[in-house]
Amino acid sequence: MTRIQLVVFDWAGTTVDYGCFAPVSAFIQAFASREVRVSVAQAREPMGLHKRDHIRALFSMPEIAQQWRQVAGRDWTEDDVEALYAEVTPLQVVEAQKFTDLIPGVVECVAALRDQGIKIGTTTGYPRQVAQPVIAAAAEQGYRPDHSVCADEVPAGRPAPWLIHRNMEQLGVFPPASVVKVGDTIPDVEAGLNAGTWSVGVTKTSSEVGCTESEFEALSDEEQTTRLLTAGEKLLKAGAHAIAQTVADVPKAISDFNQRLERGERP
Repeated sequence: MTRIQLVVFDWAGTTVDYGCFAPVSAFIQAFASREVRVSVAQAREPMGLHKRDHIRALFSMPEIAQQWRQVAGRDWTEDDVEALYAEVTPLQVVEAQKFTDLIPGVVECVAALRDQGIKIGTTTGYPRQVAQPVIAAAAEQGYRPDHSVCADEVPAGRPAPWLIHRNMEQLGVFPPASVVKVGDTIPDVEAGLNAGTWSVGVTKTSSEVGCTESEFEALSDEEQTTRLLTAGEKLLKAGAHAIAQTVADVPKAISDFNQRLERGERP
């Protein structure tokens, strides 16, 4: 009988960086250096993708493409993507190190999963150069995954399944039905589906909600509910098998998946 053996967590917006702010700032700064204005909402829209793909997605937005034509006198090219990626990466190294605090409940969640014999993997849209200081800072706070895979270590980032499959390979876990992907973006959910695993969408700490913990708590009860429902609906529409406000709710989802597996259900 198959049971859950591995949970693969995202980083920013899921286990660190409450509200997912580090990537947003880096993209805005990089485009601003070319006199192109990118709003916070625009910068968040492609969140979860490999950072090169994120830049392509921003360039593909009509408002940003038009600004680029006005400034550069031509349409954007792949050379521009590479140039901005080279600029974004060091900015992200700096920004990511400002947002390394663990989201409340991460350590307790991981301990509860390990008590069940479940292994812990991670994936990220960051390249290793950006992710490594974040991983090190998390370790100092008590969060030490069994394996971590970065976007520049696989043929393609999310929503491709390779980040998840690499964790499965390195940790010796199969079949995919025994694996759960946990993340706060649509590409996270889609990567889980493409990998054949269960997918859990995180809402409260997500890029979709886009608030720090204190900002969220300052919202009215009605606004909190609206934002959580909106984020949850987007993730469910993308195919998430379950929604968790934070990673603290993940053990409950694991229990549900085990029950579904016992009934013969699969992702």
